[in-house]
Amino acid sequence: MALKHAILAALQDGEATGYELSKRFDVSVANFWPASPQQIYRELDRLESDGMLDGRLVEQSSRPNKRLFSVTSKGHDELAEFVRVTARPTAVRDDLLVKVVALDESNADAVEAAIKERLEQCEAKLDLYRGLQVTLLGNLSEGDYLASEPRPGSYLALLAGLSFEEGIDPGAGGR
Repeated sequence: MALKHAILAALQDGEATGYELSKRFDVSVANFWPASPQQIYRELDRLESDGMLDGRLVEQSSRPNKRLFSVTSKGHDELAEFVRVTARPTAVRDDLLVKVVALDESNADAVEAAIKERLEQCEAKLDLYRGLQVTLLGNLSEGDYLASEPRPGSYLALLAGLSFEEGIDPGAGGR
């Protein structure tokens, strides 16, 4: 998967500025496809050049002008083709696991510190994801939300992110 597919998918919920798209990433795809704002802006320009996005300038008097992006029919076709293609299995690339494999008496303190740091990061992500879950569900049960939401993909991706982080953090204790 390329960043372009993640951007096209995030724009399915409507047009957005690069800034708004970065925020959408934070609450939807960042748990499985992280991207910096700079990467997102570069890809937006590329997708517009390739005819997969339309960008329109919105002039503002009290703020800097902004550009809103929306998916074109070519972009919808690209995303549809991506969805049809069989997904490749995920490969785990994790520098922490390399450090664990290299564990010996000479570096045990450094590896322990790296593990503690990762657990802190996982706990912070879990807090963020659980807050997003509460916000998305509102007063609905998960079943009611999924039955009524026309585009439940972001919520399902959030559940995958929760599951992933809970698998890393043995103290997470489930939802």
